[in-house]
Amino acid sequence: MATRLVQINMKAQDDAALGRFWAEALGWGVDSEGPGVTNLEPVGFAYPDPAAVCIDLVARPEAKTAKNRVHLDLATTSTAHQAELVARLKDLGATLADVGQGDVPWTVMADPEGNEFCVLEPREIYRDTGPIAAVVVDCTDPRAMARFWGEAMDWTVHEVDDDHATMRSSHGVGPYLEFIRTPDTKSGWNRVHLDIRPYRGDDPAAEEARLRALGASDPGIDQSAISWRILTDPEGNEFCLLSPL
Repeated sequence: MATRLVQINMKAQDDAALGRFWAEALGWGVDSEGPGVTNLEPVGFAYPDPAAVCIDLVARPEAKTAKNRVHLDLATTSTAHQAELVARLKDLGATLADVGQGDVPWTVMADPEGNEFCVLEPREIYRDTGPIAAVVVDCTDPRAMARFWGEAMDWTVHEVDDDHATMRSSHGVGPYLEFIRTPDTKSGWNRVHLDIRPYRGDDPAAEEARLRALGASDPGIDQSAISWRILTDPEGNEFCLLSPL
């Protein structure tokens, strides 16, 4: 049994408007499951496919009040492409952001609802990831996070040290999942979280039990009205275990 990362879930005060921003930013298509839920994926994409990690935007009335612990890094192919992408994102409504990054070669930005993301300088490792180079998770212990997520999913762990850990689909396609040591601690619910999905034919209850045995926990909320399971990883980050597909 195993799971794989299929999408990130992003809360939004206006899911349709934020969905339009990210669709334009990534060159992706927009779909809607109904009022309050906007789905983004590459045009012509057959979900789920390891070639991309999709985005679900879900309407919530609360405004963003703190730095997100999960963000996207966008890939570029040259310094000229990086500058062009930053300029285009500004035209779409993004702004420059300061999260204490100092003098770095990448550009930190925020989308129209304040969600941080980075436009990276060209890096060889991200040459074939598509527009999203990596999904990045702040944490206190990258080694422990790599151990948990490396067993929770069938993704391959590539690098691990005290400050940084990276994983990628075992198929060698799509974006990376990265864990970065940060000094701040989690407070409140994450506005951006990971959604994972077992494979067709797997037993959801058995998969939930396996994840709990690895260190996942119950967030302590009523889940009787939903068909998926909400769990937390060893550092308290919420994630959703979706139905097999």
